[in-house]
Amino acid sequence: MGLFKKFVNQTRKPEGFLGKMMVNGMNGGHAKLADWGMTHLDGIAPADIAELGCGGGRNTAELLKRYPKAKITALDYSPVSVEKAKELNKDMIAAGRCAVICGNVAELPFEEGAFDLATAFETVYFWPGLEHCFAQVYRILKPGGAFMICNESDGADETSRKYEKIIDGMKCYTVEEISAALTAAGFSGVRSDHYNGKPWITVIARK
Repeated sequence: MGLFKKFVNQTRKPEGFLGKMMVNGMNGGHAKLADWGMTHLDGIAPADIAELGCGGGRNTAELLKRYPKAKITALDYSPVSVEKAKELNKDMIAAGRCAVICGNVAELPFEEGAFDLATAFETVYFWPGLEHCFAQVYRILKPGGAFMICNESDGADETSRKYEKIIDGMKCYTVEEISAALTAAGFSGVRSDHYNGKPWITVIARK
């Protein structure tokens, strides 16, 4: 495997030195996408948030700023990502507003109905079984809770399709595929938005 392929494969589960480089790059590289996604949360005032596939923790920090009264539990299955997210959010962790843990979305270690909002930025590409994982998210949300997915790829753009071929386990989903999996997992009120001029998508569903 060439160096480039080794590096881009770190998007799935950052590990070692290359993984640390990837996490640092993702924190900055996905910021505009994530901030656009968060504009779709207007009217939502959560007290407890689950940030799933939190990566290096940049979006966790932004959500903490956006919701100054909320508490956030951030989860990632990469120890490298968890370490970075803890470092970035250490003040909020010390203040008792944030926890960062290592875990898998296929078996979320949370009680039923624990959260008002769950977010997934640039991560569902790698979730092992979309409907099953969405059902896990459904379980941990309170009735009326929201689940937001924000992706750089709409499942049809050529660049992402190229990366699918070289990144192990990557699958870029269309809005229709995401919506169908959400509905099958029990969600309702699914709505989506497509960024004008880019393949960015945001999908929000309610329990």
